[in-house]
Amino acid sequence: MYLRAAIFGSLIGLVAVCSAQAQDPRRPAIGGIGSPVDAGQGCSEWIAAEGTVQWDTHKRLIAILDREAGRKLPVIIHAWGDANLNVATSLGRILRDRGIDTTAGTTDVGACKGKSEADCFAIKRPGGPLDAKVTLANTSCDLACVLTLAGGVHRTLPAGTRIILSGMAIRNRVAPNVSEEQRQGLTVQFGDQFRRYLREMGVEPELLDIVDRNSETRRQTEMPPSEWLRLHIVTSALQ
Repeated sequence: MYLRAAIFGSLIGLVAVCSAQAQDPRRPAIGGIGSPVDAGQGCSEWIAAEGTVQWDTHKRLIAILDREAGRKLPVIIHAWGDANLNVATSLGRILRDRGIDTTAGTTDVGACKGKSEADCFAIKRPGGPLDAKVTLANTSCDLACVLTLAGGVHRTLPAGTRIILSGMAIRNRVAPNVSEEQRQGLTVQFGDQFRRYLREMGVEPELLDIVDRNSETRRQTEMPPSEWLRLHIVTSALQ
């Protein structure tokens, strides 16, 4: 069994990227988060987490972090699609254990210019270093994005980001017919697990109260920036 976002979800095709635009010392750090001191000359380096959070996404995250051999590259999240929220919390725990910082944004890879979305994703998916830039305008962050973001030691979001929380629903990818009794029991169980996770990450579990209401009403809630700091979704003000 797993819990997923009822309407929107998240993550991942992981790539390490380097932006030559970072050569300008007046440019702010990527997403408000600095690159490691051993980044290439004139480069900012980060890990772009893009796509949908699936049952095995955490394995891909571990693999790329292992390849970095202890280098703490910040993770920039761009998530979409129905998400496995259990795995999203696993991603957050992995990031916290590794001491990684998180933010949200879109990674635009130079080699993708003129290519279809499918071809571009194929370029990104192997996880090798690529020339790219981050687009912070019109950034969105859904429930799975927030759960993953929560794992960051330092968490920031660019100004103009829209945090939109949906509800949650029980799904079984192997046996889709779940009884109502079992569904209700698992919803309570997963809700308790997510609240415990948020507390451990330093985020107010009140966040899940909003998600629970959305599950009942099948609506979405957009979180205003004033709530980001109050609920500790981010650890510092807007970038």
